[in-house]
Amino acid sequence: MKTVLITGCSSGYGLATAHHFHAMGWQVVATMRQPRAELLPRSERLRVIALDVTDPDSIAAAIRAAGPIDVLVNNAGIGVVGAFEATPLALAREVFDTNTFGVMALMQAVIPQFRERGAGVIVNVTSSATLAAFPLAGVYTASKTAVEGLTSSVAHELAAFGIRVKLVQPGYGPSTRFAANGGQRMQGLIPDAYKPFADPIFTAFANPGAVTTEADVAETVWQAANDATERLHFAAGADAVALAQALGRP
Repeated sequence: MKTVLITGCSSGYGLATAHHFHAMGWQVVATMRQPRAELLPRSERLRVIALDVTDPDSIAAAIRAAGPIDVLVNNAGIGVVGAFEATPLALAREVFDTNTFGVMALMQAVIPQFRERGAGVIVNVTSSATLAAFPLAGVYTASKTAVEGLTSSVAHELAAFGIRVKLVQPGYGPSTRFAANGGQRMQGLIPDAYKPFADPIFTAFANPGAVTTEADVAETVWQAANDATERLHFAAGADAVALAQALGRP
Protein backbone atom coordinates (compact mmCIF):
# COMPACT_ATOMS: atom_id res chain seq x y z
CA MET A 1 0.00 0.00 0.00
CA LYS A 2 1.40 3.38 -1.02
CA THR A 3 1.69 6.42 1.24
CA VAL A 4 1.19 10.06 0.29
CA LEU A 5 2.11 13.13 2.35
CA ILE A 6 0.01 16.17 1.48
CA THR A 7 0.67 19.70 2.77
CA GLY A 8 -2.02 22.28 3.44
CA CYS A 9 -4.89 19.90 4.25
CA SER A 10 -6.97 22.13 6.52
CA SER A 11 -9.28 23.23 3.69
CA GLY A 12 -9.78 23.51 -0.05
CA TYR A 13 -7.68 21.54 -2.48
CA GLY A 14 -5.48 19.88 0.13
CA LEU A 15 -8.41 18.61 2.18
CA ALA A 16 -10.17 17.27 -0.92
CA THR A 17 -6.95 15.61 -2.09
CA ALA A 18 -6.49 13.87 1.26
CA HIS A 19 -10.06 12.56 1.07
CA HIS A 20 -9.53 11.36 -2.50
CA PHE A 21 -6.29 9.46 -1.91
CA HIS A 22 -7.82 7.84 1.16
CA ALA A 23 -10.89 6.81 -0.83
CA MET A 24 -8.59 5.26 -3.43
CA GLY A 25 -7.04 2.98 -0.79
CA TRP A 26 -3.81 4.84 -0.03
CA GLN A 27 -2.25 5.59 3.32
CA VAL A 28 -2.51 9.35 3.80
CA VAL A 29 -0.41 11.69 5.92
CA ALA A 30 -2.43 14.91 5.95
CA THR A 31 -0.51 17.89 7.30
CA MET A 32 -1.76 21.21 8.65
CA ARG A 33 -0.29 24.06 10.65
CA GLN A 34 -3.01 23.48 13.26
CA PRO A 35 -4.01 19.80 13.12
CA ARG A 36 -7.77 19.17 13.01
CA ALA A 37 -8.31 15.44 12.84
CA GLU A 38 -12.10 15.89 12.75
CA LEU A 39 -11.87 17.19 9.17
CA LEU A 40 -11.00 13.73 7.88
CA PRO A 41 -12.39 10.24 8.45
CA ARG A 42 -11.06 8.14 11.33
CA SER A 43 -8.98 5.42 9.73
CA GLU A 44 -5.88 3.34 10.31
CA ARG A 45 -4.78 4.54 6.88
CA LEU A 46 -4.96 8.24 7.71
CA ARG A 47 -2.85 10.38 10.03
CA VAL A 48 -3.09 14.11 10.64
CA ILE A 49 0.15 15.73 11.76
CA ALA A 50 1.39 19.28 12.34
CA LEU A 51 3.49 20.95 9.68
CA ASP A 52 4.51 24.55 9.09
CA VAL A 53 6.31 24.56 5.74
CA THR A 54 8.18 27.75 6.70
CA ASP A 55 9.74 26.18 9.83
CA PRO A 56 12.73 23.83 9.33
CA ASP A 57 12.20 22.15 12.71
CA SER A 58 8.54 21.53 11.93
CA ILE A 59 9.48 20.03 8.55
CA ALA A 60 12.06 17.71 10.11
CA ALA A 61 9.60 16.55 12.79
CA ALA A 62 6.85 15.93 10.23
CA ILE A 63 9.11 13.90 7.96
CA ARG A 64 10.22 11.78 10.93
CA ALA A 65 6.62 11.25 12.04
CA ALA A 66 5.46 10.36 8.53
CA GLY A 67 8.05 7.65 7.98
CA PRO A 68 8.72 6.37 4.46
CA ILE A 69 6.41 7.88 1.83
CA ASP A 70 5.91 7.25 -1.88
CA VAL A 71 4.46 10.60 -2.95
CA LEU A 72 4.84 14.19 -1.73
CA VAL A 73 2.09 16.64 -2.68
CA ASN A 74 3.18 20.24 -2.12
CA ASN A 75 -0.19 21.94 -1.87
CA ALA A 76 0.23 24.41 1.01
CA GLY A 77 0.08 27.99 -0.16
CA ILE A 78 -1.15 31.48 0.64
CA GLY A 79 -2.58 34.10 -1.67
CA VAL A 80 -2.31 37.82 -2.11
CA VAL A 81 -4.27 40.05 -4.46
CA GLY A 82 -3.50 43.72 -4.83
CA ALA A 83 -1.61 46.38 -6.71
CA PHE A 84 2.07 45.54 -6.86
CA GLU A 85 2.97 49.14 -6.01
CA ALA A 86 1.10 48.82 -2.71
CA THR A 87 2.39 45.37 -1.74
CA PRO A 88 5.06 45.62 0.96
CA LEU A 89 8.17 43.58 0.32
CA ALA A 90 7.72 42.02 3.76
CA LEU A 91 4.41 40.61 2.53
CA ALA A 92 6.02 39.43 -0.70
CA ARG A 93 8.64 37.58 1.35
CA GLU A 94 5.89 36.00 3.46
CA VAL A 95 4.18 34.71 0.31
CA PHE A 96 7.45 33.37 -1.11
CA ASP A 97 8.34 31.75 2.23
CA THR A 98 5.26 29.54 1.99
CA ASN A 99 4.60 29.21 -1.73
CA THR A 100 8.17 28.90 -2.97
CA PHE A 101 10.72 28.23 -0.23
CA GLY A 102 8.28 25.94 1.56
CA VAL A 103 8.06 23.82 -1.57
CA MET A 104 11.84 23.78 -1.91
CA ALA A 105 12.28 22.76 1.72
CA LEU A 106 9.81 19.86 1.52
CA MET A 107 11.37 18.65 -1.72
CA GLN A 108 14.85 18.65 -0.18
CA ALA A 109 13.48 16.84 2.86
CA VAL A 110 12.08 13.89 0.88
CA ILE A 111 14.48 13.60 -2.07
CA PRO A 112 17.12 11.63 -0.12
CA GLN A 113 14.74 8.78 0.74
CA PHE A 114 13.37 8.75 -2.83
CA ARG A 115 16.87 8.75 -4.31
CA GLU A 116 18.06 5.92 -2.08
CA ARG A 117 14.98 3.88 -2.95
CA GLY A 118 15.18 4.71 -6.66
CA ALA A 119 11.51 5.70 -6.75
CA GLY A 120 9.12 8.41 -5.64
CA VAL A 121 6.86 11.15 -6.94
CA ILE A 122 6.72 14.86 -6.12
CA VAL A 123 3.59 16.78 -7.17
CA ASN A 124 3.87 20.55 -6.88
CA VAL A 125 0.58 22.44 -6.98
CA THR A 126 0.91 25.87 -8.58
CA SER A 127 -1.79 27.91 -10.35
CA SER A 128 -3.34 28.74 -13.69
CA ALA A 129 -1.90 32.20 -13.07
CA THR A 130 1.27 30.70 -14.56
CA LEU A 131 -0.64 29.92 -17.78
CA ALA A 132 -1.97 33.42 -18.43
CA ALA A 133 -1.23 36.76 -16.83
CA PHE A 134 -3.86 37.98 -14.37
CA PRO A 135 -3.80 41.59 -13.09
CA LEU A 136 -3.42 42.36 -9.39
CA ALA A 137 -1.69 39.03 -8.76
CA GLY A 138 1.93 39.89 -9.45
CA VAL A 139 3.54 38.67 -6.23
CA TYR A 140 1.40 35.53 -6.05
CA THR A 141 2.09 34.72 -9.70
CA ALA A 142 5.81 35.28 -9.19
CA SER A 143 5.87 32.84 -6.26
CA LYS A 144 4.11 30.14 -8.29
CA THR A 145 6.09 30.78 -11.48
CA ALA A 146 9.30 30.26 -9.50
CA VAL A 147 8.02 26.82 -8.48
CA GLU A 148 7.27 25.98 -12.09
CA GLY A 149 10.80 26.88 -13.16
CA LEU A 150 12.27 24.92 -10.27
CA THR A 151 10.12 21.88 -11.03
CA SER A 152 10.91 21.88 -14.74
CA SER A 153 14.63 21.90 -14.04
CA VAL A 154 14.70 19.48 -11.12
CA ALA A 155 12.54 16.98 -13.04
CA HIS A 156 15.51 16.31 -15.31
CA GLU A 157 18.05 15.68 -12.56
CA LEU A 158 15.72 13.56 -10.43
CA ALA A 159 14.66 11.39 -13.36
CA ALA A 160 18.17 9.96 -13.26
CA PHE A 161 17.23 8.40 -9.89
CA GLY A 162 13.79 7.14 -10.87
CA ILE A 163 11.98 10.06 -9.23
CA ARG A 164 9.07 11.63 -11.11
CA VAL A 165 8.19 15.31 -10.63
CA LYS A 166 4.86 16.80 -11.72
CA LEU A 167 3.08 20.15 -11.80
CA VAL A 168 -0.66 20.57 -11.16
CA GLN A 169 -2.08 23.95 -12.19
CA PRO A 170 -5.51 24.66 -10.66
CA GLY A 171 -7.79 27.33 -12.04
CA TYR A 172 -9.94 29.80 -10.13
CA GLY A 173 -11.68 28.09 -7.21
CA PRO A 174 -14.35 30.38 -5.74
CA SER A 175 -15.64 27.57 -3.51
CA THR A 176 -12.36 27.39 -1.58
CA ARG A 177 -11.30 29.56 1.37
CA PHE A 178 -8.47 31.13 -0.66
CA ALA A 179 -9.85 34.68 -0.44
CA ALA A 180 -11.13 34.35 3.13
CA ASN A 181 -7.82 32.94 4.39
CA GLY A 182 -5.94 35.87 2.89
CA GLY A 183 -8.42 38.63 3.67
CA GLN A 184 -6.45 40.30 6.44
CA ARG A 185 -3.23 39.93 4.50
CA MET A 186 -4.73 41.74 1.50
CA GLN A 187 -6.19 44.76 3.31
CA GLY A 188 -5.04 48.09 1.94
CA LEU A 189 -3.49 46.70 -1.23
CA ILE A 190 -5.84 48.55 -3.59
CA PRO A 191 -5.02 52.27 -3.26
CA ASP A 192 -7.65 54.79 -4.37
CA ALA A 193 -5.73 55.48 -7.58
CA TYR A 194 -6.14 51.83 -8.60
CA LYS A 195 -9.84 51.42 -7.75
CA PRO A 196 -11.20 52.40 -11.19
CA PHE A 197 -8.97 49.70 -12.66
CA ALA A 198 -9.56 47.10 -9.97
CA ASP A 199 -13.32 47.35 -9.46
CA PRO A 200 -14.32 45.80 -12.82
CA ILE A 201 -11.82 42.99 -12.24
CA PHE A 202 -13.31 42.13 -8.85
CA THR A 203 -16.79 42.29 -10.37
CA ALA A 204 -15.74 39.78 -13.01
CA PHE A 205 -14.30 37.45 -10.35
CA ALA A 206 -17.61 37.61 -8.51
CA ASN A 207 -19.38 36.36 -11.65
CA PRO A 208 -17.00 33.80 -13.14
CA GLY A 209 -17.69 31.51 -16.06
CA ALA A 210 -15.80 28.23 -15.99
CA VAL A 211 -14.19 27.54 -12.61
CA THR A 212 -12.22 24.88 -10.75
CA THR A 213 -13.63 22.75 -7.94
CA GLU A 214 -11.84 20.99 -5.12
CA ALA A 215 -12.76 17.66 -6.72
CA ASP A 216 -11.13 18.74 -10.00
CA VAL A 217 -7.84 19.35 -8.26
CA ALA A 218 -7.98 16.20 -6.13
CA GLU A 219 -8.57 14.03 -9.19
CA THR A 220 -5.82 15.78 -11.17
CA VAL A 221 -3.29 15.40 -8.35
CA TRP A 222 -4.20 11.72 -8.21
CA GLN A 223 -3.69 11.44 -11.97
CA ALA A 224 -0.32 13.21 -11.79
CA ALA A 225 0.86 11.06 -8.88
CA ASN A 226 0.09 7.90 -10.82
CA ASP A 227 1.33 9.06 -14.22
CA ALA A 228 4.33 7.00 -15.34
CA THR A 229 5.10 9.08 -18.44
CA GLU A 230 7.38 12.12 -18.76
CA ARG A 231 4.39 14.49 -18.82
CA LEU A 232 5.08 17.47 -16.55
CA HIS A 233 2.03 19.77 -16.67
CA PHE A 234 -1.48 18.86 -15.48
CA ALA A 235 -4.09 21.62 -15.65
CA ALA A 236 -6.94 21.18 -13.16
CA GLY A 237 -10.43 22.59 -13.69
CA ALA A 238 -12.31 23.67 -16.80
CA ASP A 239 -10.86 27.18 -16.85
CA ALA A 240 -7.28 25.99 -16.37
CA VAL A 241 -7.69 23.27 -19.00
CA ALA A 242 -8.91 25.88 -21.50
CA LEU A 243 -5.85 28.05 -20.82
CA ALA A 244 -3.51 25.08 -21.16
CA GLN A 245 -5.10 24.03 -24.45
CA ALA A 246 -4.63 27.55 -25.76
CA LEU A 247 -0.91 27.02 -25.16
CA GLY A 248 -1.02 23.69 -26.98
CA ARG A 249 -0.80 21.55 -23.82
CA PRO A 250 -3.03 18.57 -23.00
